[in-house]
Amino acid sequence: MNAIREKSTIPAVASILVTLALLPVTVLPQAPPADRPDIDRDLDPAILERWKTELSNWGRWGADDEIGTLNLITPEKRREAARLVTAGISVSLAADADTVMAVDNPNPWQHEMTSIAADRFAVSYHGIAHSHLDALGHINDNGVFYNGYEPDPEEVLANGHPKQSIHNIKNGVFTRGVLIDIPRLKGLPWLEPGTPIYIEDLEAWEERAGVRVGPGDALFVRTGVWARRAAEGPWLRGRRPGGRSAGLHPSVIPWLKERDIAIMGSDHPHYVSPSNLPGAIHDFALLHLGMSLFDNLDLEALGETADELGRWEFLLTAAPLPIVGGTGSPINPLATF
Repeated sequence: MNAIREKSTIPAVASILVTLALLPVTVLPQAPPADRPDIDRDLDPAILERWKTELSNWGRWGADDEIGTLNLITPEKRREAARLVTAGISVSLAADADTVMAVDNPNPWQHEMTSIAADRFAVSYHGIAHSHLDALGHINDNGVFYNGYEPDPEEVLANGHPKQSIHNIKNGVFTRGVLIDIPRLKGLPWLEPGTPIYIEDLEAWEERAGVRVGPGDALFVRTGVWARRAAEGPWLRGRRPGGRSAGLHPSVIPWLKERDIAIMGSDHPHYVSPSNLPGAIHDFALLHLGMSLFDNLDLEALGETADELGRWEFLLTAAPLPIVGGTGSPINPLATF
């Protein structure tokens, strides 16, 4: 499977330490749940290959489907999400445009003033540095994308993707968002790089926060990337040799399918590194579940606001740049409570 280029970073808020220190520490169970006997923390690659068939959403919404799990956001789901707005407080989930080159930001934003009243922006946004939304035309396996779409490479290079592009999400995403804050669950300011997140971590947070992730939801998983970067500086992360990142363990894949999540976001591209299955969550979600992904979001302000309000669900709104044929877009999602 083709791997994506790495993703990274931007400064964020580090003032959460006092609040976090007051939170109780939850000791999580160390064994996988008994009702999921086929999920091993040392996941055999053969199991992942089996899941590519058993858990696939190819054909679920028809042979011509180009939006995958976004089909789960129905008109009624949007109406339910709108009713979550009671406080009228909105929070951005995007990191600021980072123009400084660093070990975790090899392709910084370029900002050029063309006159005193005009400017120009440019960025290679895929990777581990910049907040963006991945389209289903971003990840392939030997030239085959979600739902069996197999484009002519020369046509794509000349004109962009004729199918599965970010233009399919031009009307935006409007649904219930849920934040799962694993550092807060564990009484930490952030997860140390290389820390895996398991199903029991996600469900322990649901029990503590009194929320349950369900069909059509936008799931956001905070690991504390930006809090750590603000305190300790840039570090090598992602799939590159030596890269270390906290994130979802590949054994979470069946849970994502079981819960019928519509779209997912994190402060990194979702996967734990190092791993014997590098990038598994990110690539499987896009290619086999048909789930578009928000990568490299800054979830620090969201975590603080949700904690202050005692609410971990909200209205999620986001709309990408309407680039015909594009594989994704820089993004500024909003959580409104």
